[in-house]
Amino acid sequence: MSRDLPLLTTAPVVRRDAARNREALLRAAAELIESCGVDHLTTEAVATRAGVGKGTVFRRFGSREGLMASLLNHREEEWQASVISGPPPLGPGAPPLERLLAFGASRLRHHREQAALIEAAGTTWGENYAVLGFVALHVRMLLAELGVQGDLGYLSTALVAPLAVPVLRQQMDAGGMSEAQVVAGWNDLVARVVAPPA
Repeated sequence: MSRDLPLLTTAPVVRRDAARNREALLRAAAELIESCGVDHLTTEAVATRAGVGKGTVFRRFGSREGLMASLLNHREEEWQASVISGPPPLGPGAPPLERLLAFGASRLRHHREQAALIEAAGTTWGENYAVLGFVALHVRMLLAELGVQGDLGYLSTALVAPLAVPVLRQQMDAGGMSEAQVVAGWNDLVARVVAPPA
């Protein structure tokens, strides 16, 4: 029996002007990241581009890390939606093994694209258990569909762990592995997990 996967928690209702400011700040931050990168992004620049005072940034997001986490939240929601209702093989409609392999490649690319933002968000994002819960539950459901035996909760977490940014940094930036090599290694790990016991 399939269960719906939960998206990240919806933000609480806010006043219309506060919501406008929030959207303007997020848009300004995204535009500045495109032009100058995450490392050079300042709250002053974001406030100026959005046409609000610097204090508004801190009232809306609490800190620069909070702003980065809010940007990530939006991008994560889009990625999760592609898993829940996007086209196969990442989305529904493909066999579970194809979906699992597509998940690994997609999650790797998503983390590589968002790595600087994830690191800039620090513990504000790193402690977001809703994200880990979503991906682990998705993998667990696919393992169940594949008839894998054992502790599926532990196995799903073990399969998700190599796709984390610090691991990918070590493998690809420090270790010189290509994306294709990392994906091939992850696919091999999946094959070993889903293979029936001898």
